[in-house]
Amino acid sequence: MKYSKATNYALHTMLFLAVATPEKHVGVHQLAERQGVSSTYLSKILTKLVKEGMVVSISGANGGYKLRPDWESISILDIIQSIEGPAPLFDYCLDHNPECLIQKSIINAEEKMLNELKQQKLVDIAKQMTLAP
Repeated sequence: MKYSKATNYALHTMLFLAVATPEKHVGVHQLAERQGVSSTYLSKILTKLVKEGMVVSISGANGGYKLRPDWESISILDIIQSIEGPAPLFDYCLDHNPECLIQKSIINAEEKMLNELKQQKLVDIAKQMTLAP
């Protein structure tokens, strides 16, 4: 299974905002430079995160992006779904049989993965980053 590069950048951007400055705005150029990606590309990702309510955008010379006020409740799954959407990873069996054992097995595994990602909060990963040597 593989998520898009956009999801990877979104996850790392959110973590940077959580560790560095959860209450302060950070410009898109600084965020893009930190990850070695174009600011135009990262702006599109940030637009999705704003639309989904993960971050707040402020225009102007001192503007930028910051995490929403209750950012501690954001899960890794929330971020992933902000970029990828909620569609399942597995799209049914070839014969569309609802009793397909392969489909049931994969759906079960996917549900476990989604539950795990839902339990993992951005704040917990940020705390690990600040404690790391």
